[in-house]
Amino acid sequence: MPISQITIPAVEKMPALPSPLFIRDWRQVALDYDSFVFDFEQQGDFLPLIWWDKTHNNFPRDTFGLYSYVGSMHQGHGAHHEAINCAAAVLGATLVGIDKSCQHGHNWVLMCENYFNRDNGENLFLNQTVSESGRTFWYELFTHLLIYALIDYYPQTGHLIEEMEITADMWYEAAYVMAQEEDFNYTAFDFKSMQPVYNGRWREPDGAAGIAWIQYMAYVRFGNPKYLEAAKWALDYLQERTANPYYEVLLPYGAMIAARMNKEVGTDYDVAKFLNWCCDGDSESRPGWGVVTERWGGVDCHGLTGSLTDGNGYAFAMNSFQPAAALVPLVRYGPQFARAIGRWMLNLANNARLFYADFHPHDHQTCWFWQGDPKHLIPYEGLRKEWDGKSPYATGDPIRYSWGAIDFCLYAGSHVGMLGGLMQKTNVEGILQWDCLKTDYFMGESNPTFLYYNPYPEEKRVEIPVGSEVCHLYDLTVDDFIERNVTGLSQIIVPPDTARVVVIVPAQSRVYGKE
Repeated sequence: MPISQITIPAVEKMPALPSPLFIRDWRQVALDYDSFVFDFEQQGDFLPLIWWDKTHNNFPRDTFGLYSYVGSMHQGHGAHHEAINCAAAVLGATLVGIDKSCQHGHNWVLMCENYFNRDNGENLFLNQTVSESGRTFWYELFTHLLIYALIDYYPQTGHLIEEMEITADMWYEAAYVMAQEEDFNYTAFDFKSMQPVYNGRWREPDGAAGIAWIQYMAYVRFGNPKYLEAAKWALDYLQERTANPYYEVLLPYGAMIAARMNKEVGTDYDVAKFLNWCCDGDSESRPGWGVVTERWGGVDCHGLTGSLTDGNGYAFAMNSFQPAAALVPLVRYGPQFARAIGRWMLNLANNARLFYADFHPHDHQTCWFWQGDPKHLIPYEGLRKEWDGKSPYATGDPIRYSWGAIDFCLYAGSHVGMLGGLMQKTNVEGILQWDCLKTDYFMGESNPTFLYYNPYPEEKRVEIPVGSEVCHLYDLTVDDFIERNVTGLSQIIVPPDTARVVVIVPAQSRVYGKE
């Protein structure tokens, strides 16, 4: 019996099939990006993009830095680098199949342990190796999220697993303090004073989403029920809010954890509400922050995330890549959202090419003149709906605000593996295969699971590589088997404007109680 699909109004504004249809090979982009930015021998203006950090902050080892922006004036030496860039680059490469714990004689994963700030006594993963808490939820929680993801892939590296438990305990205490007040509506949490912080300028209530994700990951990894309790405190806060809390990047992870907890521990969070918040642009905390549902300059820009009001539209590459990592695995736990997320992801995979220089004429971008990236692997920080009478317009903030000489942005590009690791093309142009397990961290044993969305007005036959062992194909969106006893290259029928979430099940196993 087909599961009734829940629509997301913003996604309904996106075309089923984006136009023009041109989907980059995001896996190859991510592979080439890794080769480019981790190459100390690159030569040319603003190259190389990597340097050795020999400050030995927190651990007696060399680590590495990547420029946040090409040509950044304050980087290229010492500890002036960011986890949201460097750890993301290591994770993104991992998602496309590179073993970053042993690459070219270096353990890049172990070097990310230097973001565990033990020298200052806080014992937290922070965005820099010399930093402190209490500044901003999203930087501080997002760093934990990225490094927890690395820990799932490389659990034996350094002391990362012990540090995961230490930091989870710290965030439990923070959640406890805020839960006693029944309020997570702050800018950050100061672990020195053990008090939440409002800086008088902005609030980041979707920090509750980040805390819920961290605490639930700790719960499934370590089994301590206190972490589950803290995850519930954070999601209870979001459930009870009426005002949209979206600030930067964390809220989609709250939607994912809400769906996973509903399935695994029997909670009843309103996932549709959280997903609508991610799209609508009606955030109380950051007015206009949401998902683009328009054509800009005659080109589809649907599915990109950023400000819908800054200059009538300013989407950002990093903020657009990240929802894929958060939301593709959600359909395992909430298959009623498969169609909505499948349509959003197709538009995102197609339109994210617009962050890159080779998809614009020279007069529709700020830095066409830089020749250091011939494969166009580093995106612009953002894409404006209009600038200087041109639409769309690829740009960024460094030149405008004198942060740097170039608007190409590594802290955005380092997240391209979130697309490259999840998405593959199929035999049908425009129907993509999305790996629902790649970013479903600490999930335990699971059968291969893939999301397919058919954007066409007629049914399509999609090929699925099953392997040499006899398997059955189970579709979560109909809660039943759709093919039995298949091997090699199988086929499924995907009805028009419909999604399937297909689990490849060994023929001798059981799934959801069905033989």
